[in-house]
Amino acid sequence: MTLPTLETINLAGVIPVLILIGGTCVLTVVDVFVPPGRKAIVAWLGLLVVVASGVALGIQAAAYPVTGPQSSFGGMVEVDGFALFMQGLFLLIGFFAILMALNFLPRQGIERGEYYTLLLFSTGGTMMMALAADLIVVFLALELLSIPLYILAGFARPRADSEEAAMKYFLLGAFSSAFLIYGIALTYGGTATTSLSGVVDALTGQALNPALAILGMGLILVGLGFKVAAVPFHMWTPDVYQGAPTPATAFMSVGAKAGGFAALIRVLVMAFPTLSGTWGLLTAIIAALTLILGNVVAISQSNVKRMLAYSSIAHAGYVLLAVSAAAQPDVTPYAVSAAMFYLLTYTVTNLGAFAVVMAVERDDRSGNQIEDFAGLGRTRPLLAILMTFFMLSLTGVPPSAGMVGKFFVFQAAVRASTGNPLLLAVTIIAVLTSVVSAFYYLRIPVVMYFREGEGQAQLQPVLGVALALTGLATLVLGIIPAAFFQMAQQALLALSG
Repeated sequence: MTLPTLETINLAGVIPVLILIGGTCVLTVVDVFVPPGRKAIVAWLGLLVVVASGVALGIQAAAYPVTGPQSSFGGMVEVDGFALFMQGLFLLIGFFAILMALNFLPRQGIERGEYYTLLLFSTGGTMMMALAADLIVVFLALELLSIPLYILAGFARPRADSEEAAMKYFLLGAFSSAFLIYGIALTYGGTATTSLSGVVDALTGQALNPALAILGMGLILVGLGFKVAAVPFHMWTPDVYQGAPTPATAFMSVGAKAGGFAALIRVLVMAFPTLSGTWGLLTAIIAALTLILGNVVAISQSNVKRMLAYSSIAHAGYVLLAVSAAAQPDVTPYAVSAAMFYLLTYTVTNLGAFAVVMAVERDDRSGNQIEDFAGLGRTRPLLAILMTFFMLSLTGVPPSAGMVGKFFVFQAAVRASTGNPLLLAVTIIAVLTSVVSAFYYLRIPVVMYFREGEGQAQLQPVLGVALALTGLATLVLGIIPAAFFQMAQQALLALSG
């Protein structure tokens, strides 16, 4: 591996990440001087850091047609259209995550400034996963993403369920990191490089030991499979989602998942295209298992956060279906674009659903049972309408973002099924499990409109803004998806090239 020199570092390529991480470091110091009870100042400054990073990213994206893909740190970081699109998605997630926590944390008595800095550090980790062009950077980015999340999961201390969630997440996360680093070591042993482009060159040429590289790829898939909550690496998800503070759960459900998929797509498509038959088969099998378990087990859940946890597992299956379709070279650009678009639609829909859950959750930390939504259609009709729309979108009912996202994924899988007949069977499973998901998603609207209850909810202005924006985005992505899907396709050109 060639060490980066001053000429190859090219800090201009990673300015958005530098602004985010640097601003968060400054914010960590500022938080020390902010008195208790006024930690909202840290949150607003955090939003300012996210916006500043977003502006830098926008300038970078505007210049991209002229500059084209750029490398930084000796080729360890790749700034291409894929990275720009995914970084924008991660900044959007970070923005909404802070916005949703602003009123919720004080109401629950757990407002501490470090919540926002940890959230921003984790967002920086997700951005680095999209940029990674070297397996070492993938590992470092994964740890930067994960370690703050371990703390955020236990942020509601001394609640026993929150502390239990943090411990489970930490232990299983460390276990998965061991798989990932061992996979990286084996890949290096088989190819004598950790660069993604170097790995593919070695596998198409004279690799030292191709068998080691194949085994390494499998272990990397296991490590990243944990992060995206795919079966059978999903065990942590229900307990952690239920025990963690709800804003942290909301971020975890979309940020960690999208970050894991960004790294997974990078590694599989860029480093192991010669092994696409192997990883295409593996991801198809995992997708089928993930779809079945997530959608079936969600039916029996009475706690909304646990139900959304199994829903999150199921949605990982839909994205994995697109990843599996990307194993067919002629379908790779379309399939990865479908995965990117699906992550966007899932993000806005799921964040909206969690915002409603936060509004219903009471100060005594109750209100997370499905029955607690009874009567909401009568007492808070607008909130009930939004929750119904989010549930319909997660199910895949038009005219919602979720329906369009699933359409593109299914279309990619059907296209790829000519080269991998198993994908057709998995697509049928995905369609059938989408029908199954209607049972538990639509149970919430039924309870809201047809069950007698108090229908209590606390909708502060900031949370209301987050709800309005996510609801509008879910509607717009469902009505005029072509422009956004075209952005995903254009963003992919450099990666597929």
